[in-house]
Amino acid sequence: MHYWNKDAECVDRGELDALRNYRLMKTVRHAYENVPAYKRKFDEIGLRPEHIRGIEDISKIPFTTKVDFRDNYPFGMYAVSMDKVVRVHASSGTTGKPVVVGYTQGDIGIWAECIARTLGAGGTTKGDIVQNAYGYGLFTGGLGAHCGAERIGASVVPISGGNTKRQIQIMQDFGSTVLCCTPSYAELIGETAHEMGVDTSKLPLKAAFLGAEPWTENMRRKIEELLNIDALDIYGLSEVMGPGVAYECLEKNGLHINEDHFIAEIVDPDTDEPLPPGSKGELVFTSLTKEALPILRYRTHDITYMFDEPCPCGRTFNRVHRIMGRTDDMLIVRGVNVFPSQIESVLMEMEGTEPHYMIVVDRSEGEMDTMEVWVEVSPELVSDEVRALEAMERKIAGELHSLLGISLKVKLVEPKSIARSEGKAKRIVDRRDLYK
Repeated sequence: MHYWNKDAECVDRGELDALRNYRLMKTVRHAYENVPAYKRKFDEIGLRPEHIRGIEDISKIPFTTKVDFRDNYPFGMYAVSMDKVVRVHASSGTTGKPVVVGYTQGDIGIWAECIARTLGAGGTTKGDIVQNAYGYGLFTGGLGAHCGAERIGASVVPISGGNTKRQIQIMQDFGSTVLCCTPSYAELIGETAHEMGVDTSKLPLKAAFLGAEPWTENMRRKIEELLNIDALDIYGLSEVMGPGVAYECLEKNGLHINEDHFIAEIVDPDTDEPLPPGSKGELVFTSLTKEALPILRYRTHDITYMFDEPCPCGRTFNRVHRIMGRTDDMLIVRGVNVFPSQIESVLMEMEGTEPHYMIVVDRSEGEMDTMEVWVEVSPELVSDEVRALEAMERKIAGELHSLLGISLKVKLVEPKSIARSEGKAKRIVDRRDLYK
């Protein structure tokens, strides 16, 4: 078995629970005393930090949602002054203002530790060459994986995403042993390598750490076969920390939660009531050690379940099953969060279109995710020249690319050709079959 920090990852469960209780009480007081939004929430229901004496009281704490981040944009959720914040990351602003997260130097150190455990679970050591094809920038994926690899002492190749043939060339020339990227990109790299006639069995690559989008066991098998590696799932989200919140070991049976730094709960998305291990519901996280941005009971909208049976790897951290769905209508396309409301906001500004559209997402074998937006045009526009219609398709596609940061196709369709609904409109056709 491989570990980065065996003492922490295989700690006695009793010691771990005592540590978690202490850290929870400390975090609650830190949030209450330094984040006005949390103080208001507590005061509204008469809750005081001293009422939280351990994890058994966690359900008393109000939930945090993405709305809290937007209402307190950009830095209102921070618990420290900006002179203590050494790094800022942000979402793409999917449904309005972006979620802005901050880190102290101590937070960066804990993040690096969590990612080091993640990479270490797949056998990454000081002698490895880590090809990091996650995107760098405001997205947490690139720099998150980067800091963990450096913590281990591995050599990082910060190639970021894109230029697939160059990725393969670098892989051959530099002798990369570890790959970090989204699962769909790993599959594309594998397919491209075979198209180039590269014998991947002769590459030194041994493992890939894949996250930022949902994927399946079938995809895992395909990627492992294409690249002759172990493909491991990793989980994280910016609001909680970034990648490294939970990770698979080589048993490939659920993701170990870094429970000395996070408390995970499963709640019923309809009643908000906590659910026992084995019950499927919404995943909720509380941070235990974050200084700049303590987070209390953050609702992820991810659907899954937890299990507490011992893992053959020896880690005592409980595990969470790979994500099985969402409670909202958010799509994740090539690592980018996409909401139908974003599409709608662009179409509403376009003269000649109707407020009826459909988002079609697909993932063909060996290809990255594709997204096509079907848009109904007004009856007056139907008679226009083909050239004018094509110009409108390009214009809408350009506006959406500017907003979302990913390329997509737009297809104009005739009036009333998209099925109407008597209830909530169906806006998404996701053909990727992601949650099996």
